[in-house]
Amino acid sequence: MNRLEVLYEDNHILVVNKPCNILSQEDCTGDTSILTMVKYYVKEKYNKPNNVYIGLVHRLDRPVSGLMVFARTSKAAARLSAMIQNQEFKKNYIAVVCGIMEEESGKFIDYLKKSGDGNSYVTTSALGKKAVLRYSVLDRNFDKQETLVLIELETGRHHQIRVQFASRGYPLCGDQRYGKKDFTQIALCSYKISFLHPVRREKMFFQVAYPKREYFDDFTY
Repeated sequence: MNRLEVLYEDNHILVVNKPCNILSQEDCTGDTSILTMVKYYVKEKYNKPNNVYIGLVHRLDRPVSGLMVFARTSKAAARLSAMIQNQEFKKNYIAVVCGIMEEESGKFIDYLKKSGDGNSYVTTSALGKKAVLRYSVLDRNFDKQETLVLIELETGRHHQIRVQFASRGYPLCGDQRYGKKDFTQIALCSYKISFLHPVRREKMFFQVAYPKREYFDDFTY
């Protein structure tokens, strides 16, 4: 099993940095998930003889890397889920998109619906769920026609970042589902999160370094 990168843990929560191409939770493929890795980590470290409770309160798409928070108790899971529902759990991403975005910053508001094939698409307010994000341009690479953007999610819809940028003609580089199928790794990372501790009510803040891999290496930062 892959080594788990743990940034923080206590009796209530555990914060990890999910690698690319690891599932958030098990699916029909039978491949290893970050949820399984966290359960194994807690079971081994604390010598738990029985099944370990770990609450999955949010997800990252399989190809996306970055920060995830897990609950170690049902009370913590319920409180974290409520924060996410009430938009009190802040999630920030860094991404590389195809094309040169002209505006320095902006806000995307759409209504998204998940289809039967697992994709999401932009639809009407009557049919979809509201999806909101804010972005700011960090850098532009005119030679490769790419833009490095920082993103703050206000909602957490299925494939939200990927669909909202692609629908405006700026698909994420390496996005095999909504962009060009070139068999590269999607340039998207959840690099910063902040929330209130579900029990102590203290402000929690975590950040990882910007990625050093394909597409991100096209920029100097």
